[in-house]
Amino acid sequence: MTIQSSADYGKIEKAAKRKSRIRHTVTYALLAIWAVIVLFPFYWMILTSLKSYGSYNAEYTPKLYTLSPTFQNYVDAFTQVPLARYFLNTLIFTVVTTALMLVVIVLAAFAFARLSFRGKDLVFTLFLALMMIPNELVIITNFVTITNWGLRNTYLGLILPSVTSVFYIYLLKENFEQIPEELYKAAKVDGTSDLRYLLKVMLPICKPTVVTILILKVIECWNSYVWPRLITDEQAYFLVSNGIQEIRENGFGRENIPAMMAAVVVISVPLLVLFLIFRKKIMAGVSRGGTKG
Repeated sequence: MTIQSSADYGKIEKAAKRKSRIRHTVTYALLAIWAVIVLFPFYWMILTSLKSYGSYNAEYTPKLYTLSPTFQNYVDAFTQVPLARYFLNTLIFTVVTTALMLVVIVLAAFAFARLSFRGKDLVFTLFLALMMIPNELVIITNFVTITNWGLRNTYLGLILPSVTSVFYIYLLKENFEQIPEELYKAAKVDGTSDLRYLLKVMLPICKPTVVTILILKVIECWNSYVWPRLITDEQAYFLVSNGIQEIRENGFGRENIPAMMAAVVVISVPLLVLFLIFRKKIMAGVSRGGTKG
C-alpha cells in the first residue's frame, strides 16, 4: 500500500514538473515574441539611420539589413539644421519646466493632504474633473491666452502651460496621505513649520514617487511636440521636435528619412539612459502611488 502510494506520488510529481516546464516554456516564448514586437521599431529606427539616402530611396521593398552602413546621416542631422541649438533649447525648456512644476505640485499636494481649509474636498474634486477635459480644448485655450499675452516665440510661452499637472498632484497627494498624521501633529507640537515638515519629513519619505514624477516630466518635456510646434515659428526657440520635422523636409526634393531617423536616435539616447538608470525607482514610485494603506 505504501509502495503503491509512493509510486503514485512520484507520477504526480513528474506530471506537475512537466506541466510547470510547459507553462514556463510557453510563458517565455510569448514574452520573447512580445519583446521582438516592442523592440523591432527601435531596430528599424537604428537600421534606417545607417542606410545612405540613395540606398534607402532605391529600396522598393524595405530590407531588414544593410551591407553598407554609413554614419553620414548623423553628420547631416547636425549640419542640415542647427540641431545642437535645438538641443540647448530643449534642455532649458525641460529643466526649467520640471523645476517649476515640482514646486507647484509639491505645495499643492501638501495642502490637499495635510492642511485644513474650507472647501478643500470640493476644490480637489474640481481639480480631478479637469482630467476629464480633452487635451485639444486645453491646447486651444492655452494658445489663445499665450497669444493675447504676447508670449509667442518666448521661453515663458513654452513653459507656462506645463508647470502643473493634476495627475502628478493626485499621485503625490496619495503618497503624502500614507504618512501617519501623528507625525505631523507631533511636529506641530514641537513648533516645526509646515514648510520644514514638508522638506525634512514628507519629501524624504516619498522620495521614490518624487523621483518618478521628475523622470516622467523630463520625458514628457523632451518629447513635447504639439505645443512647441504651435507656439513657436522662430528658429531661435525651436525644440528638437521642430528639428526632426526640418530634417525630414530637407531631402533634396524628397523626405530625408535616414537623416531624420539619425536625429531621432540621437534624441532618444538620453531618455533611454535615464530610464535604464532609474527604472527601479519609477516602478517603485508608481506602485507606491497606486497602493494606499
